[in-house]
Amino acid sequence: MLFKHTPSPHIKENISVATMMFKVIYALVPGTLAAIYFFGWGVLFNLGIAISVCLLSEAAILKLRQRDVLHSLQDGSALLTACLLALALPSLAPWWLTTIASLFAIVIAKQLYGGLGFNPFNPAMVGYIVVMISFPLEMTLWTAPMGVSIGEFNGWPDFITTFNWVFLGKLSYSETIDSISMATPIDLVKTQLNQMHSVIETRNNIEYRSLFSAISGTGWQWINLLFLIGGIWLIKQKVIDWRIPAAFLISLVLISNLFAVMDYSSNSSALFHAFSGGTMLCAFFIATDPVTASTTPRGRWIYGAGIGTLVYIIRSWGGYPDGIAFAVILMNICAPLIDYYTQPKIYGDPDR
Repeated sequence: MLFKHTPSPHIKENISVATMMFKVIYALVPGTLAAIYFFGWGVLFNLGIAISVCLLSEAAILKLRQRDVLHSLQDGSALLTACLLALALPSLAPWWLTTIASLFAIVIAKQLYGGLGFNPFNPAMVGYIVVMISFPLEMTLWTAPMGVSIGEFNGWPDFITTFNWVFLGKLSYSETIDSISMATPIDLVKTQLNQMHSVIETRNNIEYRSLFSAISGTGWQWINLLFLIGGIWLIKQKVIDWRIPAAFLISLVLISNLFAVMDYSSNSSALFHAFSGGTMLCAFFIATDPVTASTTPRGRWIYGAGIGTLVYIIRSWGGYPDGIAFAVILMNICAPLIDYYTQPKIYGDPDR
């Protein structure tokens, strides 16, 4: 007879924190390479700055706390936070913005609470929210994706132009920041709807047509597809639980499809939402953070569905274009309560 084991933490594999973190980083590689291809040098600069600041700040705080610096850095958690943050930030983010976000992620959101395992909020999303609220203009500086012409550039600007803007805040006399940056598809659709232009009108507008693909935004569908593949690999490796990504994507797809069917002129399709912005990055790499997410089987369904619902609400009616960071942090707050009310039954305990 087969018995279903649920209550106790039955260990199936001896996996260390470092092994888990680096497997997640490996799974990020395909999507990261696609992001670099479609959005250029700025993504690489974001990664270099975020990784340097996160590792250095983590080392400094650990030294102040008289902890083993080398051992803690080798667990890969600070490196993963840096990578997630760098991928979330716009490709033309100034160096100081990435630095501020990285410092808040490590020093405030992680180490201030006691380090890995004690932080109640996802550190990368805390850093992102701080700069999103404080510097909203700089958080819209995305380059045109590869294949979309803007000004004299076919796609993202060259190395020198990107370097001068990111590190020096300067451009040549013939260039302005508006000439090398543009809105993301999610932001553009939202802005055009506020100006009484339907989704179909925006997608068919000759000025914006090249920014959209058949599914979502040019380049974004491939980035999200590769993050989806990386996430499936993590599930097969038993690094993350499948319930949170499944609940997140099901809720986002269902609610977006419902509103699209009700009024397709004012609401984007379910595929557009699933393969735009940071959807797949959130589903498999951010929402599944083992420290800040729900830990019970039923709780993970509620937690993931809550993030998906909040992402759609913020994207559609909120003041920010994507809303993933805010949705994750709000559900981080709810995770302890969700876990409390969704504890599995314990064999032999009549009260449970």
